[in-house]
Amino acid sequence: MNKLISALNDNLRVIYRKAVDADAALNALQAKGKGKFKTIFEAESGFKTNSKRFGPYVEELAEEVSCLSTIDEEQFGEALPPLVKKIELILSTLQQFKKTLN
Repeated sequence: MNKLISALNDNLRVIYRKAVDADAALNALQAKGKGKFKTIFEAESGFKTNSKRFGPYVEELAEEVSCLSTIDEEQFGEALPPLVKKIELILSTLQQFKKTLN
C-alpha cells in the first residue's frame, strides 16, 4: 500500500508542475479576453471542486491521496479506482490543453 501511495504522490508532483504552467497560461488567455468558461471539469467528472483553474483540482487530489494512508485495505481498494480515474482525467486534460497552446 505504501508503494502505491508513493507512486500516487509522484504523479501528483508531475500534475502540480503541469497545473502551475497551465494556470499561468489560462491567466494570460483570460487577460486577453479569452478562456471564458465556468469550470474545467463537469460535475460528472468525479471532482467535487468547481474551478476555472487546475490548482484547486490538484489540491483535491492531494487531499484524497493523503487520506489513503489513514484507511484500511478494503476502503483503500474502494477509494483507489475513482482516484486513479481523476488522475488520468486531469493528466489527459492538461496534455490536451498544452497541445492547444502550441
